Amino acid sequence: MSAAATTRLGRLEGERSRRGLVFRGIPYAAPPVGALRFRSPEPAKPWSGTRPATRFGASAPQAGAQNFLVRRFAGAMARTSEDCLTLNVWTPAADARRRPVLVFVHGGAFVMGSGSTLLYSGARLSERGDVVVVTMNYRLGALGSLALDGVLPDGHDAPANLGLRDQLAALEWVRMNADAFGGDPERVTAFGESAGAMSLGALLGAPRSRGLFRRAILQSGAAHNVSSLEQAQRVAEDFLARLGEHGKSVAALRAAPLGELLRAQAQTSLSLAMELGGLAFQPCVDGDVLPEHPSEALAHGAASDVGVLAGTNTEEWKLFMLGDSKARGMDEAGLRRRFARVLGEAGAERAASAYARAQESRAPQAPHERWSAFQSDRIFHGPAAQLLDGHAARARETYAYSFAWAPPLIGGRIGACHGIELPFVFGAILEPWLRPWLGAAGGARKLAHRVQEAWLAFAKTGHPGHAGLPYWPTYDTEKRQAMRLARSCRIQPDYGRRALDFGRALA
Repeated sequence: MSAAATTRLGRLEGERSRRGLVFRGIPYAAPPVGALRFRSPEPAKPWSGTRPATRFGASAPQAGAQNFLVRRFAGAMARTSEDCLTLNVWTPAADARRRPVLVFVHGGAFVMGSGSTLLYSGARLSERGDVVVVTMNYRLGALGSLALDGVLPDGHDAPANLGLRDQLAALEWVRMNADAFGGDPERVTAFGESAGAMSLGALLGAPRSRGLFRRAILQSGAAHNVSSLEQAQRVAEDFLARLGEHGKSVAALRAAPLGELLRAQAQTSLSLAMELGGLAFQPCVDGDVLPEHPSEALAHGAASDVGVLAGTNTEEWKLFMLGDSKARGMDEAGLRRRFARVLGEAGAERAASAYARAQESRAPQAPHERWSAFQSDRIFHGPAAQLLDGHAARARETYAYSFAWAPPLIGGRIGACHGIELPFVFGAILEPWLRPWLGAAGGARKLAHRVQEAWLAFAKTGHPGHAGLPYWPTYDTEKRQAMRLARSCRIQPDYGRRALDFGRALA
């Protein structure tokens, strides 16, 4: 059976399933190819007749193969192409109802990922909450975040933050067309995970985002992954130097083979990882989309009218420990060397004292457990707590969560790691392809229902509480109360306390 919707650009034919309607591969901007490579997104062109919307659009170009966990739990992505600025819509009905709209921004360290991965199907969430769910693709890596102005003679012709500009264009499309899918453009909640949440943290400080979403849910990402303009230009210089003649001008970059750009991107990421202490390709303060660092903008009252629900998983870094065999076997001396590499010698001494125990334990833990706790705090828990502090100081609608459910995978070593909440948010643990891994574990189904109801309640009312949870208070800078989402849910105080205290000790 087919389904139809009429947008401002033309009529679409999607598909009907037992859970509702789905429209795939809808262009929200013109293909950023040829002369439009390294340009801000241009409006998509209208079409005549009915456009099929039954296949996902291409994912953004990305270097490297997906690892096992991404393949298993995110599902295979669609093909990749620079012609990637499309989105997907799930809705109970394309009628005149004014349903809340949830727009998801995928993660992937700003260099990989797709809105079409199997894990992000909005079918269950849409059906359960009677809401419209949207996922999107946006430009990644060098194609999405080079800062070329001041680096190349014609660099002014290629604005920075193209990935963020794409996300803004998608949100503008949603505002213009939500009603065609039974959605309410005045009740949009943006939610994202990892780099998707980091993108939203940046957009909270972007003046152009005002009015595009009323609420934001940030899962394992905050506002800290934003480079200074100088750092972004350093990345651009390294990237361009690896391209030879193709790196001499923006015009040459537009003519460069895509494979060369992806090769240089991978080399730059590896080369600058230690120097930058994080991701090479990420948003930057460009004076345009981001006039100032979003953390500072939040402190000045930006987004005080936007409700925020933000949180992290208790053992975020354990996902990345699976690929770090050296860390798993390190001794006390090796742990000190790692601390020193990140913090310097003086900071290493403080870290050794502060992280004598891992996050969830009262007893001394092995060095690799303490390293994982430190990285979880440094990269995830601390930034999330700072974002919550900054927002709560200026806004009333601020809530925090801590996801603590650990699956019985890999002998329990994976813990409540990075990304493990995603199947609960989307209800994917109930899907046949994932149920044997997560859905059969004790309490998983019940927790998935609780998490989905919380996200839906927040999108609908601005408060994530519901009958299946204890009372969920607002977050404030004194008690820092967060809902602990686990087999047994409860409120816990002092969210991110150790990370915040350690950060202040180093300042």
